[in-house]
Amino acid sequence: MKEILHLLVVDDELGMRLSVERALRHYSIWFEDIEAEVSFRITLAESGEAALELNGQDPADILLLDYKLPGMSGLDVLQVLGERKAETLVVMITAYASLETAVQATKCGAFDFLAKPFNPDELKAAVYKTSKHHMVERAARKLAEERRQIRFEFLSVLAHELKSPLAAVEGNLRILQDRTLGERMVDYDPLLERSMVRLEGMSKLILDLLDLTQLESGQKKRALEPLDAAAMAAQVLEAHQSLAGQKQVRLVLEAPEPVLLDADPGELEIIFNNLVSNAIKYNRDGGAVTVQVGARDGVVTFAVRDTGIGMTEEEMGRLFGEFSRIRNEKTRNILGSGLGLSILRRLAALYGGEVKVQSSPGEGSTFTVTLNASC
Repeated sequence: MKEILHLLVVDDELGMRLSVERALRHYSIWFEDIEAEVSFRITLAESGEAALELNGQDPADILLLDYKLPGMSGLDVLQVLGERKAETLVVMITAYASLETAVQATKCGAFDFLAKPFNPDELKAAVYKTSKHHMVERAARKLAEERRQIRFEFLSVLAHELKSPLAAVEGNLRILQDRTLGERMVDYDPLLERSMVRLEGMSKLILDLLDLTQLESGQKKRALEPLDAAAMAAQVLEAHQSLAGQKQVRLVLEAPEPVLLDADPGELEIIFNNLVSNAIKYNRDGGAVTVQVGARDGVVTFAVRDTGIGMTEEEMGRLFGEFSRIRNEKTRNILGSGLGLSILRRLAALYGGEVKVQSSPGEGSTFTVTLNASC
């Protein structure tokens, strides 16, 4: 990243202004920690009044300000900049270097202090320090703004995801409360069943949010132990037999036993649950889900293939974002939190692995997860 900072030099001595301009004209700085290269666009002013006018029209990032000026003093300029809440960083330059002057300038908002006479190296050192502070502050403001935007988008999507099921449950309860369908309770069973499905979806969303929060905060407690991934896959498939039976989806496991790796049992179960439940939900009636588990050269691979609706290239490109769900005519009635695959990607990263997807519309999808067997 290349940045050009506006540097305004304010001094009543023409020779001093030109000397500073000459010393910094081709000066550039590389800040490795923030990966930014900084150079300077230099403007000159001979008085405090001229500096304030120029800064009002074209705000400077850094102001090299002489303490003793005709008319307004450097401290007067500092005070005006403070009143304007300007973000310009000021380096006070003076031949009257003293502790009292430095304290006074600092109280008025000066960032640094440079005493005359100074050589080009001393000038560059002061500009380096000030430029770095400016760039770090800018990066911090940008990061804070991005975090605010992310929080806003997160809460907006969360509210949207909860609003629909809550409205559905409330509507069903009001029908029950008003006895709209009559006095026979059996007539209300379909409403109650649909409400339970909605509540289960909200519960899943909350649990997924907790998992995601723990992963991102680094506070999730992990207990790695030797596990058989093939046996875990078999257990997960057995647990999903009921869901698969509702759509007459055949579940197939292809795995040599055992397939060993060091893993947290809960994390491995989350990985398999997400892959298998999605493969069933987005499958066609009477389709199949094939789970392959294998190991080679210290890497364990899980591949889950379905015969479902598939995805386009554009849909796959946004698949792993938070609350990202494929929304079209075929998926309209499929419930989900939109967090499962995002969690899956983060879990794979904990094991030095990754998640890949291959898919074609109408032909199904294959999700492949690779994990280091020992991490």
